[in-house]
Amino acid sequence: MESTGEGGLISELVRTALERGLEAGMTSHLGYGPGDWAGKEANGSANSRNGSYPKALATEVGPVTIQVPRDREGSFTPGLVPKCSGRLGGLDGMIIGLYAAGMTVRDIGHRLAKTVGTEPSHETISSITDTVADVVPGWRERPLDGFYPVMCLDAIRVKVGDGGRVV
Repeated sequence: MESTGEGGLISELVRTALERGLEAGMTSHLGYGPGDWAGKEANGSANSRNGSYPKALATEVGPVTIQVPRDREGSFTPGLVPKCSGRLGGLDGMIIGLYAAGMTVRDIGHRLAKTVGTEPSHETISSITDTVADVVPGWRERPLDGFYPVMCLDAIRVKVGDGGRVV
């Protein structure tokens, strides 16, 4: 399995993490989870889930198509993927990088608040890191290639005097 590009492991990881985060945001917005009819009645809201629509995003790891949830009233505004944006500005790599660095949910929330400007709920961050936690160990334990070509280049230019000229 390829690690990058469309359909690659990292692209699928990003897609799954974003979709879980969007679902957690919808649950937070509505006040009840999917299929929780008792929670909907207890909440007293007439608003409900209304399926999802596909959205193509250009990310740092290649194109990713996600399913964005929507509600009946159209009042849900996704925090992770803003409406009318086709580019994910580094958020996917940031969440994966922060998790890989061993940061806690609270630390990830504070870092996202500083860089993105909004602090996602702890439930949103937890659902994203839980999704990533399922896939990352397999990626870390994958067999590596036996040979990785590396080329190091170095240069220095020194001006010297030669017969009254600097060359």
